[in-house]
Amino acid sequence: MSNFRTCPETGFKIDLDAEKLIKWNAVTGVVFLLVGGFFGLLVALTRWPSVHLLPADLFYLALTAHGVDILLVWIIFFEMALLYFCSSVLLQCRVATPKIGWLSYWLMLGGAALGNVVVLMGESSVMFTSYVPLKADPLFYLALILFAVGALIVCFIFFGTLVIAKREKTYEGSIPLVTFGAMVAAIIAVYTIASGAVILIPTLLWSLGFIPYVDSLLYKVIWWGMGHSSQQINVSAQVACWYAGAAVLFGARPISEKVCRTAFLMYILFLQLASAHHLLVEPGLGAEYKIFNTSYAFYLAVFGSMVHGLTVPGAIELAQRRKGYTKGLFEWLRKCPWGHPAFSGVFLSIVIFGFLGGISGVVLGTEQLNLIMHNTIYVPGHFHATVAGGTTLAFIGISYWLVPTLWQRELAMPGLAKFVPYLFGIGISGIALFQMGAGTLGVSRRHWDMTFADSALTYDYPAAAHLLMALNGISAVIASFAGAIFCLQMVLTIIGKKKAAPAELPAAPQAEAIQGHGHGGGLAVPGTFVLALVFLTSFVLYYFVNWKYLSEIWILS
Repeated sequence: MSNFRTCPETGFKIDLDAEKLIKWNAVTGVVFLLVGGFFGLLVALTRWPSVHLLPADLFYLALTAHGVDILLVWIIFFEMALLYFCSSVLLQCRVATPKIGWLSYWLMLGGAALGNVVVLMGESSVMFTSYVPLKADPLFYLALILFAVGALIVCFIFFGTLVIAKREKTYEGSIPLVTFGAMVAAIIAVYTIASGAVILIPTLLWSLGFIPYVDSLLYKVIWWGMGHSSQQINVSAQVACWYAGAAVLFGARPISEKVCRTAFLMYILFLQLASAHHLLVEPGLGAEYKIFNTSYAFYLAVFGSMVHGLTVPGAIELAQRRKGYTKGLFEWLRKCPWGHPAFSGVFLSIVIFGFLGGISGVVLGTEQLNLIMHNTIYVPGHFHATVAGGTTLAFIGISYWLVPTLWQRELAMPGLAKFVPYLFGIGISGIALFQMGAGTLGVSRRHWDMTFADSALTYDYPAAAHLLMALNGISAVIASFAGAIFCLQMVLTIIGKKKAAPAELPAAPQAEAIQGHGHGGGLAVPGTFVLALVFLTSFVLYYFVNWKYLSEIWILS
C-alpha cells in the first residue's frame, strides 16, 4: 500500500511514489529547458547578420538540438510530471504501477541523452523535422523511439490511475476540470506517439539499410501527425495550467464547466487535422484535402481555444468581483497579483498564445495566405509564440507555485521571481514578432546566412529584414537570460531552506479550489468580453492586412 502525506499549505493528499515521479520528471525537464535554450541562443546569434556566430555545420547541429530539446524533451518531461500530479494528487489516490513509472522515466531520459549525444557527434544535423532523404545516424531515430515509448507508458499509467481513483472512490462526481484537460492531453499523446512510431520505425530501418527508401511525401504526412500533434498535447496541458492557476490563486471556477469540457473535446476531434497546414505546398495532396483540413475543420479547433481564452479570464473576473473589485470594467484586473510569478506567467501565457500564436496560426492555416509565408522564418515565429510564449510560459508560471509546494521549500530569490515571467514574455514576444515580420519580408526559415555571403548567386533582403533579425537576436538574449534565472531559481529552491510548517491548515485549502466542481455563478464579466472584442478586432484586421498583401504580390495577367 502506498504512503501518503498531507501538504500543510494546500491540503493536498499526496502519494509519495507519485511525488517522487513528479519531482524527477519536472527537474529533468527544467535541465533540458536550460540545454535547449542555450542551443536556441546560439541559433539566434547566428541568424543575427552582424554577429553570425556559428559556421554552417555547427548552426544546423545547434538547430537540431534546440528543436529536439525544446519542442520534445523539456515540454514532454514536464507534461509527464503534470499527468502524475493531475491524476494521483488531484484525485487523492495512489499512482498506478510506480515501478513501471520509473521504467518509463529511464527510457525517456536514456532516449533524450542518447539523442543529444548523437546530435553533438555531428552526423545527425537533420533539424527537428528530419525530412527524408536527409539521413541521420540510426541511433538518432532509436533515441526518439525510446523517448516516445517512455512517454506512452506514462500516458497509460495516467489512465490506470484514473481507474484506481474511480474504483476506490477517492473523488465524487466527474473528475476535476484540470484533470480532464490533462486526460485530453494524454489521449492526444497516444495518437501523437502512434504516428511517430508508424514513420520513425521504417525510417530507422532505412537508415540501417534494411529497406531501400522512404517516400518523402508519405514521411511528411505521417511525421506531421506527430510533429504538429505533439504541440496539441502542449495546448491541452497549458490550458489545464491556466485553469489550475485561476483556481489556486483566486479560488476561481469557470463560467460553465460543461462548455470548458466541450472545448477540450474539440481538441481531440479537430486539432490534429491542422497538421495539414504544414503540407499546403506539397503537389501530391489534393486541394480538397488541404482546404477542408485547414479551414472548416481547423476553425472548430480554433473555436475551442477561443472558448478557453474567454472562460479563464472570465473565471478570474468573477472571483475578483465577488471580492468587491467591481469599479468599472477593469478594477478586477488591476487588483490581480501582478507581482506573483504564478499569476503573471499564466496570464501572459494567455495573452501571448492568443494574440501572437493564435492569430498567426490561423493565418498560416489558410491555404492562400500560407503561400506567402511557408518556409520563411515566419513559421518559427509562430512556433515561438505558441510553444514558448504559450506553453513554456504557462509551465514556468505554474512551477513558481508547484515546486515550492511539492518540495516544501521557500522560493529562492522571490524578489527576482517577480520579473522572470515579464522578461521571458518580452523576449519571446520579440522573437515571435520580429521573426514573423522578417518572414513576411521573405527571410528564409532554415538558411544559416541571410546575407548569402558564400553563395555563387547572392540575394539582398530589404534593410528592414536585417534590422528585424538583429532585434530577434536581442530578444533571444533577453528570453535566454530570463530562462536561465528560472532554472537557477528552481535548483536553488529544491536544495534550499525548508518551509516552516503552518500552525494549522488554511481556512480555504488550495486543494478544495482546484479539485472542486461547478460554475462561477453567472455571466457578469464585462471586462472579459471587452478584452475578447479587442482580440477579435485584432484578428480581423490582421487577417485583412495579409489578404491585402497577398493581392499586391499575386499579380494576375
